[in-house]
Amino acid sequence: MADYNEKFYLVRSDILPEAMKKTIDAKALLERGKVDSIFDAVHQVGLSRSAFYKYRDAVFPFQAMVKEQMITLFFHLEDRAGTLSNLLQTVADSGCNVLTIHQTIPLQGKANVTLSLNTTGLVGSIEQLLQKLHKLDFVDRVEILSSGA
Repeated sequence: MADYNEKFYLVRSDILPEAMKKTIDAKALLERGKVDSIFDAVHQVGLSRSAFYKYRDAVFPFQAMVKEQMITLFFHLEDRAGTLSNLLQTVADSGCNVLTIHQTIPLQGKANVTLSLNTTGLVGSIEQLLQKLHKLDFVDRVEILSSGA
């Protein structure tokens, strides 16, 4: 479970460990559609998959964070009446605009939902939004899949 009270730092790239730099490169290949899979991306940049998974949600290019206005979130939800409606209301109350919604068919009482959000009107930080969403009793997991303008 992620700690949404974490602090963020701006660090010059020349002092980052090589694995972090390569993770950013691999993420860029994936985002631009230059490779078909994480396996292909890490192979191309010379990084292990374990290092990629370790750093993928922790390192971001500065430019992407500065101009960020869109974010894609993945949720693992309990399959109960009204969960999607409550989730969307929480997002709306935070000032975000829903751009896309994808929900899987519930299996074994759980469903996966992916939301792409425009965060231009976000009240507070993304970390605060994630914390609020994770506290919903029907949310088992919430992750950032991608972010950028």
